[in-house]
Amino acid sequence: MPKPAAITKKTAVRGSRTGRPIMALLDLLGRRWTLRIVWELRDSALTSRALRTACDDASPTVMHARLTELREAGLVELLAGDGYRLTPLGRELMESFLPLHHFAERWSKQH
Repeated sequence: MPKPAAITKKTAVRGSRTGRPIMALLDLLGRRWTLRIVWELRDSALTSRALRTACDDASPTVMHARLTELREAGLVELLAGDGYRLTPLGRELMESFLPLHHFAERWSKQH
């Protein structure tokens, strides 16, 4: 079974010498603004400017870097005229976050 291109690259994975897929994914998602970008794209495509605004005016340099990484990983795509949106793989990832989101909502009411 072929490995996704983002994982087969010889890039450093923080916290792992093996570069196992779970470690590569956690490394990608643990980078500043990455989870927020995925979260903000959960419902619809956003232009670069709208996405920056949704992300509390994150630095354009950091946003560009994260969007490039997410595109290379196959989680986000750029649509001509519409901006960025989650790919089917990105939507699958987002769906895996929903149980955690529901837990966080319940947890926040207790604290």
